Amino acid sequence: MGSRAQLVRAINEGQQAGIDRQRVTACPYPAGDLRRSAWVRGYAAGRRAAG
Repeated sequence: MGSRAQLVRAINEGQQAGIDRQRVTACPYPAGDLRRSAWVRGYAAGRRAAG
C-alpha cells in the first residue's frame, strides 16, 4: 500500500495538481491504494488554496 513517506509524497503531489487545476482523474494511483486517498485529499486542499 504505502509507507508514511509515500503517503506524504502523494498528498504533496495531489496538492500541487490541485493548485495547477489539473483534473482529479490525473491521479496516478489505482483504486484501493491508500496513496490514491492521500492524493485526493491533497488535491482538494490544493484546489481550496488556489481559490
